[in-house]
Amino acid sequence: MELSRRKTLALIGGGIVVAAATSATGFLATRTPESALRPWSLAGSYDDARLNALSFALLAPNPHNLQPWQVELIGDDRLRVFRDETRRLPETDPYDRQITIGLGCFLEQMVLAAGADGYSVDLALFPDGPEGAIAEAKFSKGGKADALADHILDRRSCKEPYEARAVPPELADTLRLVADIHTDPTMVSSLRKLTWDAWMVEAMTPRTMQESVDLMRFGKAEINAMPDGIDLGGPFLESLMLVGVLTREDQADPDSTGFKEGIKIYSEMLQATPAYAVITTPTNTRQDHINAGRRWLRLNLATTGSGLALHPVSQALQEYPEMAPHYDAVHAMLAPGGGTVQMLGRLGYGPTVPRTPRWPLKAKLIDGQT
Repeated sequence: MELSRRKTLALIGGGIVVAAATSATGFLATRTPESALRPWSLAGSYDDARLNALSFALLAPNPHNLQPWQVELIGDDRLRVFRDETRRLPETDPYDRQITIGLGCFLEQMVLAAGADGYSVDLALFPDGPEGAIAEAKFSKGGKADALADHILDRRSCKEPYEARAVPPELADTLRLVADIHTDPTMVSSLRKLTWDAWMVEAMTPRTMQESVDLMRFGKAEINAMPDGIDLGGPFLESLMLVGVLTREDQADPDSTGFKEGIKIYSEMLQATPAYAVITTPTNTRQDHINAGRRWLRLNLATTGSGLALHPVSQALQEYPEMAPHYDAVHAMLAPGGGTVQMLGRLGYGPTVPRTPRWPLKAKLIDGQT
């Protein structure tokens, strides 16, 4: 569970936060984790076409920002992408479906970045079967740029309340080339309730909530040291940490003030949703998961280019026992003819949000290749 930066002052009385901020102005003014954000500024600065494409690919969206990719460079023009087996969500994603979707996002962003650099990528999925490499890619000159690549550095997952403004019908129709877009008020209302109910199951099930808490990074030092997971940083949140209101222990305690305020914040956010985007597949194979991720990445870039915000709310799609009723409900609602709902996201007009931390490229290359 992430706390909305815009609403952090709701956690405690404003006077306490102001007092903390006033007494530590110099400290709070330096709370940006520059080291963890450096990969964003380094993207596109490499001479090797593969490294250049990978430097953009590692900025792709992925579950809980685990960045579950590893890459082996082969010769002068090939690479293999592997799933990092140590980066999993066993409680909420026991079959690694969501993790594999994140790898699909990575692959699509790599291909788009290569095209923008004048290279084409011949991509073979699971060249050694489903238990081996995720993909092997061969780079060659002559690629064509896709306009979606222009939005890579501006793309975000916006976890904030959206404006009470409808998505224009003509824009929704354009996005339907990539995903199912739901703007009908009755369907939107039903999905608001479903996503809230499913989020509450995850939040109130101790082991699934603890999975998120274990991945929280509290403050600049933790974020720079571990630039993955759920980053809780910036002046407001670190003000709360200074006065002991925002703690790791409280985030796992349903009786704590911080936990209860977090629920209010998420309720406000999920309710402030004018439309939803959905990606389904006819079957549920590893190839389907990769392809769903590639489509989600293209959708996210398309929404960015259109001035819209997108935020995955896929709790109802998770495959563990407590979520089963909501899993069945979301499939009855969104895939009545069969198939698997792979991604569900909030869609609307939202504020600009900060970039998320990333591990440097070298950390993701097998044997530290450069």
